[in-house]
Amino acid sequence: MGLTWVAIIASLFMGSGALLIFIWAVRSNLFHNFEDVKYQVFWSDLQDQVDAPVEEQQDGSGGTNARTS
Repeated sequence: MGLTWVAIIASLFMGSGALLIFIWAVRSNLFHNFEDVKYQVFWSDLQDQVDAPVEEQQDGSGGTNARTS
């Protein structure tokens, strides 16, 4: 019976701790704009593509940049 009370008290402490962490996160605005996080991975890749110079195809393999006369 003593072990049951230890488990109940431990679970109450862990639940209270989780609740306090959740309240702290909400008050710190950590959940303000969580949808924006998934796009941050791609922003740096997109910026690299925008900054990269466009290289024309020089091998004459008949691609979209090949000249026809």
